[in-house]
Amino acid sequence: MPAPKLPKTIPGEPEISKEEEQHTKTARLIKGSMYGLVWRWHFFAGIIFAPIIALLAISGGIYLFKTQIENQLYEHLYQVSAVGSSTLSLTEQSNRVKEAYPDAQISAVTVSDDPKQSTRFSATVNKAASTVFVDPYKGSIIGTQKSDETFMAIIKKLHSQFVVGGDVANRLVELTACWTLILLISGLYLWWPRNRADIWGTVLPRLRGTNKRTFWRDVHAVPTFWLSLLIVLIILGGLPWSGVMGKQISNFANATNTSNPPFANNFMAKPLSNAPVTKDVAENVPWAAENLPVPYSTAAQSTVLAVEDIVTVAQLKRVDPPYTISMPKGEQGVYTLSVSASSPVSNVTMHIDQYSGHVLSDIRFADYGATAKYISLGIAFHEGHLFGWPNQLLGLIACLGLLLFVISAYTMWLKRKPGGKLGAPPKAKNPKLVRNLGIIIIALGIIMPLVGISIIIVFLLDRFVLTRIPKLKSWYM
Repeated sequence: MPAPKLPKTIPGEPEISKEEEQHTKTARLIKGSMYGLVWRWHFFAGIIFAPIIALLAISGGIYLFKTQIENQLYEHLYQVSAVGSSTLSLTEQSNRVKEAYPDAQISAVTVSDDPKQSTRFSATVNKAASTVFVDPYKGSIIGTQKSDETFMAIIKKLHSQFVVGGDVANRLVELTACWTLILLISGLYLWWPRNRADIWGTVLPRLRGTNKRTFWRDVHAVPTFWLSLLIVLIILGGLPWSGVMGKQISNFANATNTSNPPFANNFMAKPLSNAPVTKDVAENVPWAAENLPVPYSTAAQSTVLAVEDIVTVAQLKRVDPPYTISMPKGEQGVYTLSVSASSPVSNVTMHIDQYSGHVLSDIRFADYGATAKYISLGIAFHEGHLFGWPNQLLGLIACLGLLLFVISAYTMWLKRKPGGKLGAPPKAKNPKLVRNLGIIIIALGIIMPLVGISIIIVFLLDRFVLTRIPKLKSWYM
C-alpha cells in the first residue's frame, strides 16, 4: 500500500506560494548583503578614525579631572600662605597688579568663595594673556601664569584642536565625533543578537573554549554594547562646542525660540544693532549666553563704578561667589558678571551699567529655552561636573571603553588581515542595497555636514583612484 502524501503545509495554515517562498529567500540574501555592506563601512571608518578616537579619549579622560589636577599642580598659586582678618579691596588689589606690571591690561577678576584662595586677575602681561594671582590679605603678587601654557590649557587644546589649533583641526575633531556616532550605530547593527545563542559574544562575553580571535572579538563587542548609550550622550554633550554642528544647533534653538528669551531690557535702551555678543566681551560665560547681544552704558555720569560696587550689585541680586567680573570695554561698555557653575542651574549672565550700576540684562538658567537647558545639562555632563565625582567616574569609564574599543579593533584586524592586503570586507554587489544605504548616508550627511563631505571624498577616491591603480587595487580589494 503506497504511503499517503503529506501535506505541504500544516492543516489550518495558508499554503505558501512559490512567489512568497522566493521572496523569503531573497529577503534572507538581502539581509546578509546589508550586513556585509554595513560591515564594510564600519571597517573603513574604524581604520581611519580609531587613532583620533584614542587621542580624544585620553585627553578627555584627563580633562575630566581638571579641578583636582590643577589644585595639585598649582597649589602654590591658588592658595594663600596665611588667612588674615580682612582683605584688601579689589580695586587696591588691581592697583598692586598694575604696580607690578605697568603695561598690564586687566580684563577680568574672579571672586572666590574660599577665604584661603588667592584672587585671580585676567590680564595681558607682556602682550600675553595671563593670570595674575594676588594675596587678598597682603596685596602681594603670588605669581603669574600664561593662560595658554597651563597643563590643562594644553590638554584642552589637544582635545579640541590637536594643539596646533585652527579651523581645520577643530573640524577634524568634530568629524571624528560624528563618525564615532556612526561607528556605534553600525556596530550595534552588526552585533545585535539575532537569536538566543547570539547573546553570547554580544551581550555577554564567551569565557570558555574560545580562541584568541574570538576573545578579542568579544572584548570589542560586549563592552561597546553596554557603553554605547553613555558614549553617545557624552559625544552629544560636546557637539555644541563644534564649529559646524554647534552653529546648526544654535540656529535650530533660535529658529524654534527654544534658546534664550529676548534681550532683557530692564532699565535702558536695547543694544545697538552692531553690538558685540557676550562671549566677545566677557570671560567664563555659560554656553547658552555666549551669543546674547551686549547692551551699552549711558555716560550719564563721568565716574566709573569700582569693582566693589559690582560685588554689591551681585549681593543685592543674590548671586553668590565664585563668579567672574569682566571689565567694561570703552565708554559704552558694561560690567559683565558671569557664573558658569558646575551645576548649570546656577548659571548667571548679568550686564551692568558701568556708571549707574543698573542691571541691564540678567539671564539665568530658568530663563533659558528648552533646547538651551538640555544643551547646558549635556555640556556639564560631557565635562564631568553635572553631579560631582560620579559624573567624572562615568566619563572615565566611557573614555576607557573607547580605548578598549580601539585596541581590540586593531588587534582583530591584524589577526584576520591576509598578508599584503588590507583585509577589508568585500563590496556589496546588490545595486538596490547600495542605493538604499546611500540614501541613509546622505540623510546623515545632511544632519552632519562634515560627514557628508567626507563620504563624497571617500566615494571619489574609491571610484576614480583606488580601483584604477593596479597596486592599490590589489591591496585595497
